[in-house]
Amino acid sequence: MSVVIFLKLVAIFAIVALGYVADRARWIGEGDVARVLSNAAFYLFVPALLFRTTARIDLHALPWRTLAAFFVPVIACLLAVYAAGRRAREADAAVPSVRALAVSFGNTVQLGIPMAAALFGVEGLAIHLAIVSLHALVLLTVATTLVELDLARVHAAQHGGGQTLARTLATTVRNTVIHPVVLPVLVGLLINLAGFVLPALADETLLLLAQAVVPVCLVVIGMSLAHYGVRGALRGATLVAGAKLVLLPALVLGAGHWGAGLSGMPLAVIVLCAALPVGSNSLLFAQRYATLEHEATAAIVISTFAFVVSAPLWLAVVGWIG
Repeated sequence: MSVVIFLKLVAIFAIVALGYVADRARWIGEGDVARVLSNAAFYLFVPALLFRTTARIDLHALPWRTLAAFFVPVIACLLAVYAAGRRAREADAAVPSVRALAVSFGNTVQLGIPMAAALFGVEGLAIHLAIVSLHALVLLTVATTLVELDLARVHAAQHGGGQTLARTLATTVRNTVIHPVVLPVLVGLLINLAGFVLPALADETLLLLAQAVVPVCLVVIGMSLAHYGVRGALRGATLVAGAKLVLLPALVLGAGHWGAGLSGMPLAVIVLCAALPVGSNSLLFAQRYATLEHEATAAIVISTFAFVVSAPLWLAVVGWIG
C-alpha cells in the first residue's frame, strides 16, 4: 500500500477519533449531537453535493460499459441483501434497506480518490471519478425508494389495510421524490439535460456546502461510535464489513472480467472501488431512519481497518486474472 493511501487512512482515523473525543468530552453539547450533525449533512451538505454533481456531469463522456460492469453487480448485491432482510421479517421496516446500502456503498471519495490517483494515475482516476459521479446518485436513490415503499406498506397495514394499492404507491412516490437525496438529483438532472449552466455565485455556494460533507461525516462517525458504542452490533457489523470487502468486489470482478470483457487497469479500478470500506453515507442513511446506527458505525470502522489487508489481496487477484 502506497504512502499516500496510508496517510489518507491515518487522517481518516484521526478525524474519527476527534469526533469520538468531542462527544465524550461534550465539546459540542449534551444529548445525541451526532444526530444533529447527521441531519445537517443529510439536509444541507449532501443535497448540495448531489445537485452540483448532477447538474455539471458530462453524461456523454462517461465510460458506460465500464460503469455498467460496476453498477450492475453492485445494485444486484444491494437488492439481494435487501431481499434477504425482507425474508427475515425484521421488526423495523427500514432495516433491510439500511443494511443493504451499507453492504453496497463504499468510501469512494475520502479514500477512493487518493487510492485511484496513487495506484492507477490520471487514466485510472478518470474511471474512478466517473463512478463517483453516479455512486451516491444511484445507490442512495435505489435504497430510498425501497425503504419508503416498505414504510408505506407498514403505514397501510397499521391503518387497517384500508389504504389502496394506488394510494400506497402514491405515498411512496411522494416520499421518495420529496426527499433530501432524490429531489436534488432529479432537479440537477433536469438542469443538465436542459443545457443550463449554473451561475458562478450559485456554483460557488454549492461547492462550499459540498466541501463540508467529508469532514462532517467523519466527525459524525466518531461521535456515533462514542454515543452508540458497538455492544450488540459486532456480529452484524462484521458480516456487513465482510460482505463489503469480499463479496462485493468478487461480484464486480466476475461481471467486469467475464461479463464485460474488461482487463488490466479498468478492471483493477472497478474491483478496487468495490473493495473500498463502508462509506459514511450509510451512517447518515441509518440515522435518517433511526435504524442500525450502531451497526453502521461499527461496520465503517471495522471495514476501514480491514481494508489495509484486503486491498493488496484484491490487487494481487486482479493482477493474476487480467
